[in-house]
Amino acid sequence: MKINGTSYRTIWLGADGRVVEIIDQTRLPHEFVTVGLTSLDDAAKAIKDMWVRGAPLIGATAAYGMALACLEDASDKGLARAYEVLHVTRPTAINLKWALDEMMAVLAPLAVKDRVDAAYGRAAEICDEDSEQNARLGAFGAKIIAEHHKAKGRTINILTHCNAGWLATVDWGTALAPIYKAFDAGIPVHVWVDETRPRNQGASLTARELNWHGVPHTVIADNTGGHLMQHGMVDLCIVGTDRTTRNGDVCNKIGTYLKALAAKDNNVPFYVGLPSPTIDWTVADGVKEIPIETRSAREQTHIFGKTEDGAVCEVQVTPDGSAAVNYGFDVTPARLVTGLITERGVCEASPEGLRGLFPERA
Repeated sequence: MKINGTSYRTIWLGADGRVVEIIDQTRLPHEFVTVGLTSLDDAAKAIKDMWVRGAPLIGATAAYGMALACLEDASDKGLARAYEVLHVTRPTAINLKWALDEMMAVLAPLAVKDRVDAAYGRAAEICDEDSEQNARLGAFGAKIIAEHHKAKGRTINILTHCNAGWLATVDWGTALAPIYKAFDAGIPVHVWVDETRPRNQGASLTARELNWHGVPHTVIADNTGGHLMQHGMVDLCIVGTDRTTRNGDVCNKIGTYLKALAAKDNNVPFYVGLPSPTIDWTVADGVKEIPIETRSAREQTHIFGKTEDGAVCEVQVTPDGSAAVNYGFDVTPARLVTGLITERGVCEASPEGLRGLFPERA
């Protein structure tokens, strides 16, 4: 992604090759601020407090968190502590555990003195792999958009939920990668951007990066999508996922399930973009088995915004004394998903579909 003419990934190493630089996404869309992570605790805080977010980027940050931990204590005890500190930061996104397991597989057999360089090397590889996977995923998804354009001969309207773009990954995005690839190929697209309460990742992050890239888009209230589908104003939905079961159930930001129900009722194709590390091959039933993160009620009762004089502040939107609950995710059953878009192609949301693309996991 280019910002003011400069290309950025969402995570990179500083000039010394050790400090891990990230974008503080809690400051978007009104401020672009980068932060340097210098310790295990910094990495854990960045994940837990959502300076970084999105399953692939959480995994990449966790990988570099293990590298930062090795600078402090590369012993077996230090690795075990780092794994646990990072693992508990966000319970739903499976990429977190996947990345930590990848790091441990490389580091555990090595002598302590060799672990720092190996940790930074594997973390860099995880970032490169994520970028490459999402670029390939985007190309497969762009073909779907191109087919819709060929059939309808007009701008294709795509609805997405939460942020599953560049900011949720190392580069390209998952749900937005097909949109960027199609747009760059000259296919006319327009994106309906769900605001995605309570943290407004759609309004603040998806809209921000679509704006940077020049993709036409319109921000809508979360409950508008069904109305748009009823009136033929949505050609397809593409969302991301924080964890997908081996049976094709999809766990994504709260509200995704309702979009899938509306899409099913109105015969609107509902696709999910996911790089393969987001598949949890140990889980079959998403509703029963995926842990759903419950976040602070303050995210529900308060909101950040910019005043007319340009100040960025937080305000309370609920009455004093009213209780609030903040479930971070919901599960969309495979029966509501038209197809899964991966770096190996598009498949149906089923055990057979996933095994067809990933036979080594059968």
